[in-house]
Amino acid sequence: MLYAFGFERIGVAVSDLYLMDPSLPPGREGPERGVRVEVRFFEPGDWGGSLYRAAPIAVHRPLWRADLLESVSSPPGSLDRAHYHPRFNGWGPVDDVFTDELTADPVGWLTGKLSHPEDLLAEAGVAVDEIGPHDAGDLCDATPEIMTVVQRLIDTAASGKQARPADWERLDRARISWL
Repeated sequence: MLYAFGFERIGVAVSDLYLMDPSLPPGREGPERGVRVEVRFFEPGDWGGSLYRAAPIAVHRPLWRADLLESVSSPPGSLDRAHYHPRFNGWGPVDDVFTDELTADPVGWLTGKLSHPEDLLAEAGVAVDEIGPHDAGDLCDATPEIMTVVQRLIDTAASGKQARPADWERLDRARISWL
């Protein structure tokens, strides 16, 4: 499932996620499930001459990402593989960052990050003039609603009801997600 919260030039995309990558380092092997939260550039398209036409909406490159993941073999809700990517190079994340604060309270940590968008954008290397004049305030104001969705998807992913391949035992690699 994908949720999008768009502001003027940036927005937040939230999706459930299931990953199985045999090339993960020791200690991170095995399937993962959880929620991916990305701050991205958003761009409205042309209305095509009429105020009543639908306009295309482009969700562009990520600026910052949190992966609230857990091993499928761990207890549901453990989020034992939660990490984040403070910066991107184009479409690719630069680093996986694991912190004690994120591991101890992933939802609280993410709430703090989204509630202080100026700090998050500085960490991502995005200048304030690259975003809309109200984007930071709008993101801060929308954080409680975003976090309601994040918590619902965490609960759903932990229950095994979302982001899962139909027959994962026969797959050697999988990525099931919008993000």
